[in-house]
Amino acid sequence: MKNKLFLVLFLICLMLSLPTTAQASLGDVLLKVGSRGADVVELQTKLNTLGYSVGKADGIFGNMTKQGVMNYQKAYGLAVDGLVGPMTVKSLNAVYLQNQSQKRISDILNTAKQYLGVRYQWGGSTPQTGFDCSGFVAYVFQQNGITLPRISRDQYTVGTPVSFENLKPGDLVFFSFNGNGVVDHDGIYLGGGQFINASSSKGVTIYSIGPYWKSVYVGARRVI
Repeated sequence: MKNKLFLVLFLICLMLSLPTTAQASLGDVLLKVGSRGADVVELQTKLNTLGYSVGKADGIFGNMTKQGVMNYQKAYGLAVDGLVGPMTVKSLNAVYLQNQSQKRISDILNTAKQYLGVRYQWGGSTPQTGFDCSGFVAYVFQQNGITLPRISRDQYTVGTPVSFENLKPGDLVFFSFNGNGVVDHDGIYLGGGQFINASSSKGVTIYSIGPYWKSVYVGARRVI
């Protein structure tokens, strides 16, 4: 019995003594010159993505990484000490997520514009067959890794509502041609009061949200 108890205690002590660096995530430990590991790779990758070049993301926190950290800290009003603690990590993560969101929006708009002039086809959902309005929206987002419902009124149920005054590029805009509030058309907001859609009269085209479109406007949703 004593031998079994000793063995259990030994195993517990052994487990507690094992290094936990590999399980740590960015922000769990202070990073500085000399730090190594996956969290340093993550730090270096994010700094490089945001334009604070630190060279290859090799997981070794050297002087080049420190300088990149200091440049970032200076740009965002943080203490410029080259140490990556909770405040720097919180800021870096927020800026990185915003950057990734903006990149995805830019990719979606660029994808949508690639199909300008593609003909309209009721029920169409590919460039080869032609698009209807919701088929176009679903296809563009699918090409960028976002799955949306196929029908416009179902697309109106996803994401979060956005007021007309707060529209941003990439938002989905919805209309009711029947004027009864039931969604039967949609498109992708481009910014500057314009949206791109598959129009029954012109195919994939860009319109300004002028008096007519405002008169049939129902609302908008943000899915990014």
